[in-house]
Amino acid sequence: MQKITPCLWFNYNADEALELYKSVFPDFKLISANHYDASAGENAGKIFVAEIELMGSRFQILNAGPMFKFTEAISLSISCKGQEEVDYYWDKLTADGGEESHCGWLKDKFGLSWQVVPVELIELFNHKDKEKAGRAMQAMMKQMKIIIQELEDAAAGAPA
Repeated sequence: MQKITPCLWFNYNADEALELYKSVFPDFKLISANHYDASAGENAGKIFVAEIELMGSRFQILNAGPMFKFTEAISLSISCKGQEEVDYYWDKLTADGGEESHCGWLKDKFGLSWQVVPVELIELFNHKDKEKAGRAMQAMMKQMKIIIQELEDAAAGAPA
């Protein structure tokens, strides 16, 4: 059992967020969901609190209004293998109002920050040749979505 579960606060649009995450993450699981009752007016029937699982990690979803907003101070990091997987998550999470940021960071249309990180990036950063690692890091600092081939070329000393 996971001892610490992040709670994500949504502005009465958690139902829509869960539909997005269900379409993006093939292993999405809705563990539980409680809904607002009739006394909630226009929010009656919407999810109040839910627990989901994405890629083996559980999250609590709270659907409680505009008082608190997501910031880049917290992000969810997706470990990817290969450019195809990077492209998949990047494209799905930036679609329909998401925003690209730098160095593999993005915001989905709800403002939640994500990092789409290929394992190849971490391998390059941990390369025993620190000059290669440094060149890979400098190349990554210029990217929005991580392009693995560009990092590998930079690490090898190929001109940009």
